[in-house]
Amino acid sequence: MTGRLPACVIDVGTGYTKLGFAPNKEPQFIIPSAIAIRESAKVGEQAIRRLAKGVEDLDFFIGDEAFDATGYSVKYPVRHGLVEDWNLMERFLEQCIFKYLRAEPEDHHFLLTEPPLNTPENREYLAEIMFESFNVPGLYIAVQAVLALAASWASRPIEERTLTGIVVDSGDGVTHVIPVAEGYVIGSCIKHIPIAGRDITYFIQSLLREREVGIPPEQSLETAKSIKERHCYICPDIAKEFAKYDSDPSKWMRKFKGLNSVTKQPFSVDVGYERFLGPEIFFHPEFSNPDFTIPLSETVDQVIQNCPIDVRRPLYNNIVLSGGSTMFRDFGRRLQRDIKRNVDARLKLSESLSGGRITPKPIDVQVVTHHMQRYAVWFGGSMLASTPEYYEVCHTKADYQEYGPSICRHNPVLGTMT
Repeated sequence: MTGRLPACVIDVGTGYTKLGFAPNKEPQFIIPSAIAIRESAKVGEQAIRRLAKGVEDLDFFIGDEAFDATGYSVKYPVRHGLVEDWNLMERFLEQCIFKYLRAEPEDHHFLLTEPPLNTPENREYLAEIMFESFNVPGLYIAVQAVLALAASWASRPIEERTLTGIVVDSGDGVTHVIPVAEGYVIGSCIKHIPIAGRDITYFIQSLLREREVGIPPEQSLETAKSIKERHCYICPDIAKEFAKYDSDPSKWMRKFKGLNSVTKQPFSVDVGYERFLGPEIFFHPEFSNPDFTIPLSETVDQVIQNCPIDVRRPLYNNIVLSGGSTMFRDFGRRLQRDIKRNVDARLKLSESLSGGRITPKPIDVQVVTHHMQRYAVWFGGSMLASTPEYYEVCHTKADYQEYGPSICRHNPVLGTMT
């Protein structure tokens, strides 16, 4: 690895993209996964349109600049974790590499991430973009769940590090519960939950709209998002929490202060039940979505029960949280308690059905939290891309030229080192 430039690690999510170099502990940039392009009707003199044709390809903005650009249409290349528009994705990656990372792609190996159940065709499209458009020397497309498991090693001793576990990955747009055994995702058991950070924001927004009248309409979503990030937490018992607020509101209520972007006048919002009701939709989804009523803890339990019997105990023992929406205070503790209750109830049932002849061995349930879980996928990628093994499993430019994009259909497992 002597004299080799560090690998670039790019994690493109539904809401935000994390960019940086291995082996840093935090991404250098976290930007919205948005791109602003100019959409104009194809009218006018042919010669003028021909002159402007080359400029159109460069006339776009990404990240925070996309929202500030006037006269542009804001698009999201990624929806629910999957790329929807590959032309926009290529442009997005172009500015990520040249404008933000300021890197020459021909000099760096790249580690990119993919969601669970990503199709092989999508992997091939991404390989084509990286090798054909950017001429990168090496590329590895890693599964986000495996990287999240690797990131959890930050809080574990070396002898306990494993690539077997359940990843509860909850970002801005989607939540997945993904079982991983020895670095391989058990695809048939993955569960998708239609509740994530954006849904919590919308739920808090609707609660505030019913009660607070001073919030400027154009800033209500932004206000709800700020309240979610600053004041929300997970409570152990929702009925007791209501009683606490009712008995001593001055102790538990918070005040949010903002500035009206139009009138420049300050406004304030009383934040009460929203503090615990917002994230509570993970455990009582019917509060915001009447069509989906299965709590997160029950979903995790179902996923593990669907897995092969010989990996169930290791999966219960290593439930790893990943993504910004798992950062609420006491999230891990509440999830661990609820899963433990489900498991104990099942063991008691099996014991009673056997008439007391069989006493099942207790199951150890452990939810792993760590200080890097907000950027868990990026951090795991940064850790693994800084090892010599990474360069051995990378798909190289020479491989691509010989075999084509199909080389990326199957990836060797990265991260078996301790």
